[in-house]
Order: sequence, then structure tokens, then C-alpha cells
Amino acid sequence: MRFSKMTFLLALLALATPVFAEAPAVKSGEKIAFMGDSITADGMGSPIGYCRLVISALEVNGIMATPIAAGVSGHKSNQMLERLERDVLSKKPEWMTLSCGVNDVWHGSNGVPLEPYKKNITEIVEKCKAAGVKVMILTATMIGEDATNVNNVKLADYNVFLRQLAKDQNCLIADLNGDMQAALKKVGSNGKTNVYTRDGVHMNPKGDMLMAESILRTFGLNDEQIKKSQDKWLDTPSAFEVAGKMRISIRQYQQLLAYAEKHNRPLHEFLNEAVAKAVDGILKEK
Repeated sequence: MRFSKMTFLLALLALATPVFAEAPAVKSGEKIAFMGDSITADGMGSPIGYCRLVISALEVNGIMATPIAAGVSGHKSNQMLERLERDVLSKKPEWMTLSCGVNDVWHGSNGVPLEPYKKNITEIVEKCKAAGVKVMILTATMIGEDATNVNNVKLADYNVFLRQLAKDQNCLIADLNGDMQAALKKVGSNGKTNVYTRDGVHMNPKGDMLMAESILRTFGLNDEQIKKSQDKWLDTPSAFEVAGKMRISIRQYQQLLAYAEKHNRPLHEFLNEAVAKAVDGILKEK
């Protein structure tokens, strides 16, 4: 088979042209509202909560987005629908992530049955779309780190609905529940010890990072960008409060207090700084 000179040149050009990954869906200057319950409230309140990690990751990859806090502890789908205008739409974000379903199931008789839940969530999504707000639906994370317990079996139907709704409404969906279950299987969890949560529901740092990574991948960040984000997360200042008891004499306490007062510093601030310096010294020796 013979090729013309032009065909040969075009083939070379195609080989030489780099293939770029699709740009992330969220752009610099956009606002992202994080709607949810206590998991989302914690995700915004902690320096290593999932909402803050998402914003940090976007920033380190050159995307300057502004977060809008819309997580309220204990809230269910009906309450999120009721406050949607006040907490989200009035602030005119370009994006909203929606995390809802845990309390609708976990609260039992005080929760929201599946059919009313479907109605509430559908209305939230439709109101956002009508206002020009793009929605990323998050499947509800686990209620206890055992997929076979009663709550998680019930929650599965809620997440089936969310996946279908995202398809029907052409929304992005981050399958946090699926990712969490897959991660637990990978580490060989027996469901009796919490790996990604503090109490079976609310995230620990590993859980927040798992959530953030899933959201970022759904936004379109690639492996290299995710790795860059993870490196940034590990150096987040004031991420952990190291609890402990240090017993000292009354004389030592008085001397420390006098030293702090001499430098116009609260004692707890002075001690925290001293401990941080000591930790740095230990790690440098290692």
C-alpha cells in the first residue's frame, strides 16, 4: 500500500501533537456551594475537612474557587430544600455539591422515607438548574463501616435513586458510597473497626481525603493533579490537635505563666508553639 506525501506528513503531525486531558469542569473565579448535613459542616469547619481540601486542591492546580458553606448538622432532604434559596441560590454560585441521605435513613422514624426523599432531592436539583447552578450529586456515605448492616441496606435504595437522577438530569455524580466500600474492601476491613470515620458516620482525615479525591476526579482532575493535591494536604498547618496531659509542678506553672505574660502571650498559645517546635526538632533528628 502506497501513501501520498501529504498523508505521511499528516500522520507525523498527529504523532507529534500532544494529547491533553480535558480541562476540569470548575474554573477560576467560580463559587462552589457545599450543601449537606454535619459531614459537610465538618467538611468546611476543619482545615482538613473535605470541602476545604477540595478548594485547596483546586488552588494548588491553578483554579481559584470560592467556597460557600451550606452544611447544617442533622439536616435531611426536606430541610435542605427549605433553605436552598437562602443558603445557596441567593449567593449565586456556579456549582453546588449535594450531600444528602445519611440523616434521612439514620434518623429512623424521624427520617425521610424514600419517596418523599426522591421528591425533595429532585426539586432541589431542578431549582438549581433553573437558577443556572450546576449540581454535582454525591451518593450518601456509609452509616457504619459495614455494608451489610440494616441502615446501609436501606441506604442503598436512596443511592440507586441518586445515580439515576444524575443520569436523568445530566448532573455530575461522585459515587462516594461506592468509593468508600471499595476502599474498605481494599484494606481488608472487617466492618468492626472504623477506618474512614470517627464514629461510623462522620469522617476522620482519611475519610475526608477520600471524599475530596472522589469529588476532584468527578470535576475532571487527573492523576497528576490529584497527587499534587495530596502532597499539599499533608502539609496543611494546624490540621491536628495533639491531645495529651503534661504534669508539671506549681512552681513550673508559675514560671511558665510569668514567661508568657512577659512576652504578652496567652500561656496556651506559648505552649502550643513550644510543642510545635519540639515536634519539628524530633522529626529533623529522625
